[in-house]
Amino acid sequence: MKNNKVFFQDLGVMDYKEAWDYQEKLFKGITDLKMHNRSHPEEEKQTDNYLLFCEHPHVYTLGKNGSENNLLANLLELQQKEATFYKINRGGDITYHGPGQIVGYPILDLDNFSPDIHQYVANLEEAVIKTIAEYGLKGERLKGASGVWLDASIPAKARKICAIGIRSSRWVTMHGFAFNVNTDLSYFELINPCGFTDKKATSMQAELNKHIPLEEVKSGLKQHLRDIFDMDYR
Repeated sequence: MKNNKVFFQDLGVMDYKEAWDYQEKLFKGITDLKMHNRSHPEEEKQTDNYLLFCEHPHVYTLGKNGSENNLLANLLELQQKEATFYKINRGGDITYHGPGQIVGYPILDLDNFSPDIHQYVANLEEAVIKTIAEYGLKGERLKGASGVWLDASIPAKARKICAIGIRSSRWVTMHGFAFNVNTDLSYFELINPCGFTDKKATSMQAELNKHIPLEEVKSGLKQHLRDIFDMDYR
């Protein structure tokens, strides 16, 4: 029984660990139900889907396959920048979250949409590409690297505007994307973003040289995600 209904929540500014715990709770609820459905097909129930938007206070997160060597600051330097650090259970390397950034956590049962992880990531990228296109920015993909880039075909100029790192189990997703809108890019100087030593991060504000209304961008992004995934928001 496919279910394209998605419960959307904008959590506002939320501590990273609090948001992570909330994701885990929703993720476990869906995976537990899928296991129950598999062992009791006569009692099968539809699984839920969620899309969470939030902003985090300054925080660095390192994916399970990442290297701590890509964190270029020590604990004292992080404290001076009022930043925290977490090792987490998503794919990808190190990234930064902070004010002025849209962090999106889709917790979806892909059996309700398309059970294909590569397509799922491509769909997230496409939603961001379509969103920034409305502001005159050309988002692109970089071969061998997830996320959305500008000038991806020019190695010396390639810069990332949206990072993606996910976890999935039994076709259920969690974690997601970090989309730089009005982000303070100086925080990326303390890391090799996503493990790259030769590429920089950018933001809509840096590219357009003006502050961008965050709620306006959220609205456009939410619509593109809905259209690309064929979601029915609740």
